[in-house]
Amino acid sequence: MANVSTVARTEFAAAIAQIASERKIEVDSIYEAIRQALVSAYRKQMGFLDEEFHYYTILNEDTGEARIMKAPVLERDEETLEPTKWNEKKAEDVTPVGFGRIAAQTAKQVILQKIRRSEKDQIISEFQDKIGQMMTGQVLRMDRRSVIVDLGRGHGWMPPEEQMRGEFYRLNSRLAVFIKDIRETVRGQVVVVSRADSNLVSALFAREVPEVSSGAVEIVSVAREAGVRTKLAVRSTQDGVDPVGSCVGQRGARVQKVIEELNNEKIDIIPFSEDPVAYLKGALAPAENLLIEVDEKTKMVTVTAPDDQLSLAIGRGGQNVRLAAKLTGFLITIKSAAGQVKTSATGTEEYEIDTFKGLTPEARTILIEHKLTTLNDLVRFEDKWMAMEDLEEDQKEMLSKKVATDKKEQIAREKERANMAAGLKNTEEVVETPVKE
Repeated sequence: MANVSTVARTEFAAAIAQIASERKIEVDSIYEAIRQALVSAYRKQMGFLDEEFHYYTILNEDTGEARIMKAPVLERDEETLEPTKWNEKKAEDVTPVGFGRIAAQTAKQVILQKIRRSEKDQIISEFQDKIGQMMTGQVLRMDRRSVIVDLGRGHGWMPPEEQMRGEFYRLNSRLAVFIKDIRETVRGQVVVVSRADSNLVSALFAREVPEVSSGAVEIVSVAREAGVRTKLAVRSTQDGVDPVGSCVGQRGARVQKVIEELNNEKIDIIPFSEDPVAYLKGALAPAENLLIEVDEKTKMVTVTAPDDQLSLAIGRGGQNVRLAAKLTGFLITIKSAAGQVKTSATGTEEYEIDTFKGLTPEARTILIEHKLTTLNDLVRFEDKWMAMEDLEEDQKEMLSKKVATDKKEQIAREKERANMAAGLKNTEEVVETPVKE
């Protein structure tokens, strides 16, 4: 007949060893966690404990039997006051009656926690190797303004700043995301995914365009304002390969696939050129007939635009010139034909609100979290940001002035268009009026 203690040892020790082996957890760390958890369980059961004593667990690793001991404290840490030395010779057993059941439940909880922690660590380790790659996930749930994405083996966390402007996320919808980082939070490590990162555009073109994935076409630079517009500079590494045509595809089929994945974000594909003037002309398209002066030492560019091309060169809210500066790496100043400076862009502006003088970093963060990144957004949702309690009053005042100025300019533009339309109509009437003999 088998010895009872041998059976107990086999069941307890073998179970711990098997769990440790399967989950890749250190056996000693399991035992140590059980010891600490048992002391916590004892404190919870007994309530007040004499602070002159140190309480610890003696755990029989063969049978799983546990006893709670208390020993007089000899020394403490000067800062934390935690016991560092105690007299085990005067230790006494204070294990309460019936503690075995509590010990068993506590050990079970500790082991389950260890298993969950181990699984999470393994998943995080797997995603560590996937940073910089694109994956397809499914929207699992919304966590306040963040989006939780199911990536199969784990979950991705998409904070507001990594979301596309104007994009709404529906539960169970599938979407491509860029694995950006592993970030430490109060909840532990999380996998940060992005829909706003420029690298997502490059990864989508690599998926849709064989020439890009093979290296025959190289994506030199990407400038993006997520959800609105992207400028992409490409060049060929092989003779006879048209880089722009390869990315566009027959009848625009390839680029259209990327546009659909990015929720109809506009994409401009331009050929990269070693000639800075030619490169800048492509980057500032659709504006034409631009006079470009380049200082390559200071990386500064002055662009003189005809009056009928000025608004195209600048773009709505300065977007076109801002993306061109980011794409080419030049600081661009745009002047009218009369020589008046109309706008400038350094290439460091991520959003239109980055061009606002007086905007604090704190206010910028708040606006981005609420996807209010352009002047048009601020005009449309003025009631929303005016009601924000965490937005300082001086910042609201500054933004209100910009909104008021934009509204006045909008009214002036509408009047100008109306006058031009009326003038054109009068011209047509004069032409069509028959001449009496």
